[in-house]
Amino acid sequence: MMLSKLDDYPIHQTVQPIFHTASSDRFHYDRYWYNAHAKDGSFYFGVGMCRYPNLGILDGSLSLAIDGRQYAFHGSCRAPHEPTDLSIGPMELQILEPMGRHRLIIADNETGISCDLLFTPRTSCLEEGRQTLRNERHVVMDATRLDQFGFWSGWIRYDGKELVVDGATTFGIKDRSWGIRPVGDAYTGGAPLAEFQAVHFNWAPIHWEDECSLAGWFEDGEGYQWHTDQGFLPHYASMDEIPGTNDPAARTWNGKVEHKLNMIAGTRRASSAVITMNDKSGESLEISLEPVMLHRMKGLGYQHPEWGHGKWHGELVISGESWTDSDLDPLALENLHIQQIVIARCGDKIGHGVLEQMHIGPSASHGFADWFDGAT
Repeated sequence: MMLSKLDDYPIHQTVQPIFHTASSDRFHYDRYWYNAHAKDGSFYFGVGMCRYPNLGILDGSLSLAIDGRQYAFHGSCRAPHEPTDLSIGPMELQILEPMGRHRLIIADNETGISCDLLFTPRTSCLEEGRQTLRNERHVVMDATRLDQFGFWSGWIRYDGKELVVDGATTFGIKDRSWGIRPVGDAYTGGAPLAEFQAVHFNWAPIHWEDECSLAGWFEDGEGYQWHTDQGFLPHYASMDEIPGTNDPAARTWNGKVEHKLNMIAGTRRASSAVITMNDKSGESLEISLEPVMLHRMKGLGYQHPEWGHGKWHGELVISGESWTDSDLDPLALENLHIQQIVIARCGDKIGHGVLEQMHIGPSASHGFADWFDGAT
């Protein structure tokens, strides 16, 4: 058994200390994820940090897209025995208040990428529905996610330059998720499975002048939406005004998310989009999205050939990389998962947010015939 600071709180779900997971599934994960985007569309950055308790690994990344290039810091280490220790060499995530301010520090290091960034929420939290996906034999994904909107302030140093992050004009979101997802090395035991499953994921959190909204959906290759999330959160002028973790004024919808994504030829990336949120009550809301900047999620480890999530690199390893986006193959697996800064419009309202896309495999609704073909 292994005790931790968390065992002094009345939060236990099993007879074991918090350090020990209720599930022995090696794909168990517990992730912090954040994004940030300038109101004028001039830069985007994302942050990820995840503990894989059954793999004994803690990894994290900072990824910045600016001026047509993307810069990424990656770190990985043996997970500390103390779950509240969120440090990987020069990288440290500080939870200043639970469901409140979070701070990311990357001290000066050999990659040339460092930062001191503060996330301050402007909303309470939205709990997304449980995401469960199986193949013919076992659970592939079983996860819960919460979302909290806010602003970022601070600075990032990269390539000999410094980016000042203005807390009044840099929107963002915190995404906390945990459960089971494919992480680490793929499981190769047992009889081979017949085939992979096509996965098409879209996610659009938007900061409006009067509230924040979120629409997200998973589809299979036939266009069936096996999971959707739709919600609205009031935002507040200061963190002290947020009524708590759960806001009584928050609203969630249940229904299909209709969408029309116009893809850039030869890619799986939208040049524009119209999504229609629908509630079972009959209420609906149409939102148009205009992309203005691209960020490749491989900068945060997603489908990264070397820095994929939950891979063992050693006791402590850090690395930095950068690339020019126009040099990349947009249909390579590692480049398919993206977020784009978008300007959103709904009637006379204008909002600022992102559109996340991950299209792997055929899709009846998006018009992809094969695993890695592009739009025509």
